[in-house]
Amino acid sequence: MAENLNDLPNIKPAQLDVPAMEKLIQVGDQTHPPRILMLYGSLRERSFSRFLTEEAARILEHFGAEVRIFDPTELPMAGSVPENHPKVVELRELSLWSEGQVWCSPERHGAITAVMKNQIDWIPLEQGAMRPSQGRTLAVMQVCGGSQSFNVVNTLRLLGRWMRMVTIPNQSSVPMAYKEFDEAGRMKPSAYYDRVVDVMEELFKFTLLLRGRTDYLVDRYSERSERTLKAIDKQIERI
Repeated sequence: MAENLNDLPNIKPAQLDVPAMEKLIQVGDQTHPPRILMLYGSLRERSFSRFLTEEAARILEHFGAEVRIFDPTELPMAGSVPENHPKVVELRELSLWSEGQVWCSPERHGAITAVMKNQIDWIPLEQGAMRPSQGRTLAVMQVCGGSQSFNVVNTLRLLGRWMRMVTIPNQSSVPMAYKEFDEAGRMKPSAYYDRVVDVMEELFKFTLLLRGRTDYLVDRYSERSERTLKAIDKQIERI
């Protein structure tokens, strides 16, 4: 173990932050209800991923969260229209508004749907000085037409990591989803429903735990060093 910075010659001391408990104190007013954005991956009229999302939303609202469900209908393919398209603006504003998110997709050909991926592709890692996804909590769910699979939730976890989100340990995969919902789109009592409650409960807890701390948690040494170098370059240009 390095006892001092002489043992770490490549470290820039001015940009190094030594983590400590006192730096994890919540910042700002955290009395508002947790803000949760929910995305689903199907445009079908009878969409089981939407039904599962709506069921999860009811649970979160019961816990006290403020929930918004984004409707992916009429969201253009990523890159096909300018970023000021109304549906793109709506999605990005909701992502900035959120403190946590839920992503739910059907499994199609062993993977997430294009509808689901398109929504994620429209959310940038950085939007000016804002970060629409980084530091937010994430819960992942999937519905299957056949036997249970975890391909979709595994892919969503990978995407969540890429978006620098805090993906909770629990997850939900509902096999033969057509058997699990009634004609009104409500989920029937089952072990699968109980798991959805588990996942939303865990998401709510993690969101409370991280709120007011995310800016510190996603602050990186490499980015601080890069910002310092850019500031130095600008000063040199002025000379």
